[in-house]
Amino acid sequence: MSRPGASALDAVLVALAEPTRRQLLDLLADRGEASASTLAQSLPVTRQAVVKHLTVLDGAGLVTGRRAGREVLYRARPERLAEAARGLTDLAAAWESRLAVIKALAEAPETPEGDPS
Repeated sequence: MSRPGASALDAVLVALAEPTRRQLLDLLADRGEASASTLAQSLPVTRQAVVKHLTVLDGAGLVTGRRAGREVLYRARPERLAEAARGLTDLAAAWESRLAVIKALAEAPETPEGDPS
C-alpha cells in the first residue's frame, strides 16, 4: 500500500543518503546562493561531480537553480526539508499506532480455546 507523497519523500531520502549532497546543502544554507564552480572549491570533488549531485538535489526539490549569465546559481529549498520532516513524522505516527495495536494484542490475557470472551 502506497502512502500519499511517498515518491517525493523517497526522492528526498535518496538525495540525502549521499554525504556530498548533504555537504552541498550545508554550503548552500550558509552561502544563500552559489554556482557549481564555487561549491566545488569547497569540496574534494570536481565541478562535474558537483553538477551531478546538484541535479539529484534539484530532482528531489531540495535545491533550485537560476541562470545568471553563463552560470547557474543554486540555492537550498528548506521548505522541502520541512515537508520531508513532516512526512517522516506522519510515517512514524502510523507505525507507533500499529505497534501499539501489536503490543496490546501481545499483552492481552489468553482466553481458553472455544471461550468467546
